[in-house]
Amino acid sequence: MTLDIFTALVAFAFVTVITPGPNNFMLMASGANFGFRRSVPHMMGIGLGFPSMVVLVGVGVMQVFDLWTPSYTILKVLSVAYLLYLAWKIAHAAPPKEAEDAPEGKPLSFVQSAAFQWVNPKAWSMALSAITLYAASRDLAAVLWVAGVYVAVSVISTTSWTVLGQQMRRLLNNRVRLRVFNWTMAVLLVATLVPVLWPAST
Repeated sequence: MTLDIFTALVAFAFVTVITPGPNNFMLMASGANFGFRRSVPHMMGIGLGFPSMVVLVGVGVMQVFDLWTPSYTILKVLSVAYLLYLAWKIAHAAPPKEAEDAPEGKPLSFVQSAAFQWVNPKAWSMALSAITLYAASRDLAAVLWVAGVYVAVSVISTTSWTVLGQQMRRLLNNRVRLRVFNWTMAVLLVATLVPVLWPAST
């Protein structure tokens, strides 16, 4: 991989991970509701889970889906259902102090966050685009370069969005403001489904 291509890859990866999307909206909500420390497993699940997805996509996992075309529809249904479920959880999150004791008041775990990448529409779009543009040959070395860059830039992205949410806790110190914030995050999360359900609108 030449320096020019590598530089373009870094820029592409950074822009795609830092811009708003399901992962970042959930990280901001997690930072606001649970704080930075409790959100670390969620952050790591994204930071390592998505690059792992990139590797699997790069080495040909999409061919498995091509062999059975209904799998795309099933994946879309699962994506929509799980995102709606996560939006509901965010909208009904308890205040930070109560969330610590509530069984449902927990941030996503590492495994949950990593697994979410497989039903995250933006993650699929990012992985397919990155492989198509920067590892078109599907050479393992090129695929690993793409995945490695995403590991690096994800540290910046996940930290930034979680810290942003954590800092907002100062403004969300009463139930009304916190509820408005959580419902706003839930609506924005649902809004990310628009390109999936109505592709022609993008």
